[in-house]
Amino acid sequence: MKASIKQYISYKFDNLMSKGTFAPIGLLFFVSFLIILFIALLLYIFGLIPDTKILGLADSKNYNYFDVVWVTILRTLDGGVISEDPIDLWFLFFMFLSTVGGIFLVSTLIGIVNSGVTQRMIELRKGRSFVVEKNHTVILGWSFQVFQIISELVIANENQINPSIAILADEDKIKMEDEIKAKVGDTKNTKVICRTGNPIDLVDLEIINLHQAKSIIILAPERGDPDSIVIKTILAITNNPNRRPAPHKYHITAEIRDPKNVPIAQIAGKDEVQLVIFDYLISRITAQTCRQPGLSVVFTELLDFSGDEIYFQKEPKLYGKSFVEAMFAYETSAVIGLRKKDGRILIKPPLHTRIEEDDMIIAISEDDDTVILSGMTEYGIDPGAIRVAPKYVPPKPENTLILGWNRRAPLIINELDNYVWPGSKITVVSENPVAETELSLHCSDLAHQTVSYWFGDTTNRTILDDLNIEQYDHVIVLSQTDLSDVQSTDARTLSTLLHLRDIANKKGHTFSIVSEMLDDRNRRLAEITHTDDFIVSVKLDSLMLAQISENKELKTVFEDLFTAGGPAIYIKPAENYVELGRPVNFYTVLESARQRNQIAIGYKLQQDRLVSKEESVLAYGVVVNPKKSNQIFFSEGDKIIVISEEEQVG
Repeated sequence: MKASIKQYISYKFDNLMSKGTFAPIGLLFFVSFLIILFIALLLYIFGLIPDTKILGLADSKNYNYFDVVWVTILRTLDGGVISEDPIDLWFLFFMFLSTVGGIFLVSTLIGIVNSGVTQRMIELRKGRSFVVEKNHTVILGWSFQVFQIISELVIANENQINPSIAILADEDKIKMEDEIKAKVGDTKNTKVICRTGNPIDLVDLEIINLHQAKSIIILAPERGDPDSIVIKTILAITNNPNRRPAPHKYHITAEIRDPKNVPIAQIAGKDEVQLVIFDYLISRITAQTCRQPGLSVVFTELLDFSGDEIYFQKEPKLYGKSFVEAMFAYETSAVIGLRKKDGRILIKPPLHTRIEEDDMIIAISEDDDTVILSGMTEYGIDPGAIRVAPKYVPPKPENTLILGWNRRAPLIINELDNYVWPGSKITVVSENPVAETELSLHCSDLAHQTVSYWFGDTTNRTILDDLNIEQYDHVIVLSQTDLSDVQSTDARTLSTLLHLRDIANKKGHTFSIVSEMLDDRNRRLAEITHTDDFIVSVKLDSLMLAQISENKELKTVFEDLFTAGGPAIYIKPAENYVELGRPVNFYTVLESARQRNQIAIGYKLQQDRLVSKEESVLAYGVVVNPKKSNQIFFSEGDKIIVISEEEQVG
């Protein structure tokens, strides 16, 4: 059916009005212009101007059409002008029409502009505008970890010029901004930009200016299948038709929850992605920490930008010198390894290793600009304070109690098998129906320990009393991550911890307790239980993501430190290294550790106490990278933190 003229005009009008604010404004000006021209034309043709003074002329009747147009425009825009016009019926009639028309036209214009501004504000709230930042950090996805990552990046960016973080997530922009403001607070000199979009959508990825970012962090979502979303996001970046031209590559740091999904994620990202395997990271740290209370604080210090962290630094003055000379060459940094010019990362290389040209020092330091040579030639080492390494005593079998169950439990048990002595035992207590099946599937071929299973509620005091906890050397309390609410999960953990500490106090038995806390805010609440150490799983994972996003080579460093069989961090009795009660500097401790083929990087005091004004003592008395010239008094119960290949050495 053929459209009528009315339908055709209506169709064109609808299309015009749907094109945004400028289309109706343009139409309004066009209509206004036609009306003014028409009224002016009538006045001019019929000579209805009663007084030439109205046109700004003194006596002459020689005025033109454009003079009349100007008079009409003035009456249209300003209704007060008509009050000064002479009383002439037809002239006043047309000027009145112009004024009334002007009122409607201006009112309509104000309405259109107001509507346009409102619509623009709504669009801005949707977070769909393009990000023009360059050399920024991009975070794709939204989870509880984003706040910790932003906090760490803000600290890392303090010495940068105009740093920025851009976040793209399938969340409301205003909601994200409000939560960041509430949970992160002051972002100092770092600009945080939020945009709403799906990270696996190629169109939405363009909003965040991904191709000019210095690094990209991909977070696993809290809902659905997190690993599949992460892998799709990696593919959306690496296979993007608008991706960076060769040879420029992306620096992607992605979180993978389940280790079985690592191969496919590596295929998707190739050499452009650094994967942080959440379950491996937490299980390894848990296994090591339960046997060495305080170790997770050391790991947190190395991963946390607010304290001392790991840096790579070239130092030409050390070329040709040995690694052991480099260890003593820095007073405020702890040298732990070398990055060879061919890219190899060596943590605690042979101490006689020569530093070649273009090799880089790997050191623990407060900041990248604090990795500087001390220039000292005399270190004040006290040879008389150095103790001879005690005679090696084979470790005894250990009994470990695991309370609770989550998907990381089998990994923790298998990781513990790398450290304990043959004949060790593990008891698992859980009310999770899959726990016993998972144990039989994944923990049946342990080399050094046997596993037994109890069914029971770990918050039930009767069950805990029946376990005879005094027979265990270590206790691990796992978060019940199958619960959907983080706070409910941590509440159960806290309940179990309170019972355990009460049992320990009443029976006078000392054992180490290590627990997971999903929310770092609950860590302070848990301190009333005097738990020997904590694994704040979400925080540690977030810290790792932030560190690797700043330097991808740190992944190799941390993997070496966290993996059994290579150089690892151990906490040893101070009396094995230096004489107790005798003032020594840390150079003396470093030399004592060197004689055992170890690297001393800090100490753990029996009590939280300040050693000097220059040092700050972390939770549980742990100090990493102390100033080496400061005097320290070690007492019974104090520990030395070392990097060594073998736990039993020293």
